[in-house]
Amino acid sequence: MPCGGSVRKMKHKTLWAWTAGTFFGIGLVGPGPGTWASLAAALLWFGAASTLHLTSTGLIAWTAVAALAVAAIGIPAGTIVARESGREDPGHVVIDEVAGQWVALLACPVETRHMALAFLLFRVFDIVKPWPARQLERLHGGTGIMLDDIAAGAYALIVMVVVRHWWR
Repeated sequence: MPCGGSVRKMKHKTLWAWTAGTFFGIGLVGPGPGTWASLAAALLWFGAASTLHLTSTGLIAWTAVAALAVAAIGIPAGTIVARESGREDPGHVVIDEVAGQWVALLACPVETRHMALAFLLFRVFDIVKPWPARQLERLHGGTGIMLDDIAAGAYALIVMVVVRHWWR
């Protein structure tokens, strides 16, 4: 027993969930951990897309699979981290921003200006949360944490598709 005869209880943290949920600790960076996670996701996508040299269809498929994989990991991770931190939607869970950002990048060519626009659009939609994103946020645990950002990513994707029609 430590001095004073009391034992301090430590909260248990599930390492894999906290690692994934905070996207390797980015969620613990402040201020604006969601913005930092979105930026990291966009830069990771850009680096991978530049290196892989995929066709447009291949890039869309690769990005979609990556976003789905992150969402599949993020839902249980977000649920666990929310429970262990005692908060419904903890700001340090940012894996949802990664999935949402990658959804926003689905229709992007590998160009910095398009990536930057997808990043900005996603951040705006993630902050504003137009209908039904705000309602999805109310779902329990990691599902609500993840789905509102995927909806924000879908809104950004729609705008990107429209913009790309005129902006090449």
